[in-house]
Amino acid sequence: MDTAAAEWTTRGDGREHRPPGRRPGARCAGLLFAGVSVIVGFRAADSDGITPVPQLLAFLPWLLAPTAVALLLTLLSRWWPGTFWGVVLLGLLAWYIEPYGKVGDPTGRPVAALRVLTSNVEFGQGTGSLINAVRREKPDIVFVEECDFGCDALLKRDLSQGYPHRRAVEGGGSEGSVILSRFPLRPTEGVRGTMGMPGAVADVDGHAVKLQLAHPMPPLPGQVDLWRRELDALRDAATADPDTPLVLAGDFNASQDHAAFRRILDTGLRDASRLDGADRTATWPAQTAPTLGVQIDHVLVSEDFGASRTRILDLADTDHRAVVTDLTLHEDR
Repeated sequence: MDTAAAEWTTRGDGREHRPPGRRPGARCAGLLFAGVSVIVGFRAADSDGITPVPQLLAFLPWLLAPTAVALLLTLLSRWWPGTFWGVVLLGLLAWYIEPYGKVGDPTGRPVAALRVLTSNVEFGQGTGSLINAVRREKPDIVFVEECDFGCDALLKRDLSQGYPHRRAVEGGGSEGSVILSRFPLRPTEGVRGTMGMPGAVADVDGHAVKLQLAHPMPPLPGQVDLWRRELDALRDAATADPDTPLVLAGDFNASQDHAAFRRILDTGLRDASRLDGADRTATWPAQTAPTLGVQIDHVLVSEDFGASRTRILDLADTDHRAVVTDLTLHEDR
């Protein structure tokens, strides 16, 4: 008997139907498509939704895997409407995986250069590794998140000579944060949040550059509204003084797949990683990056800056990878 014909049986009324064994594959594919469709639907609606949507949105690119599996099941089951569904989902995922935000070379001549490094040291545990990275990379400005009291003391002891200027919010565990600078700093109010987010204005070779550390709460179940409010506060800070060049850097606990983070980019800020071709390079969790992870640590800059040599660094004893980038400030024409 022909193999293709053997896959079908005929009812008493003459109508053909699929064998029952084919149906579980289609059902499984439908369930996978339904779950992915919910996440993609919120992405299309430019909304982060409620738990578990924001948590899953962080891993949007990885939804390609269950979608591809489900699509294969529809082909094996010959469930053609499901195949169409899967193709549409794959297309939408591919569209949303493309980098988000503005790019372009700044206008005006270059007037100053600076190297920026940001690192979350996980409750201070990665401080020693960070200090080694700072000595090796020689950044001009360092943003440090989750710098507890012990971390703060080590940075003062080992880096104060090279970085005499600092702004800090002291705290234990994840609450402490520090900005270290070779350039003179003038304090600003910073951004109020559950964890420290200090700010300053740096005198970079005679040019004022606003610095703001970012470390909003993560979108944990029950804290999504707080996470969204603190990202909105960072957005407000980014627009508070549009005439001053800005570097907004740190652990945002958000990726480009989160609407709250895209609203920050919509102010005109640009992600240094994207400007230098390192977009979507995973920074967390360090244990599985770069194979499996998400980019939630960012250096965002105003359009006055160009970026080059952006690197993602592996540091010991922390669950985040560090980001270091070379920035060039251009004068506004």
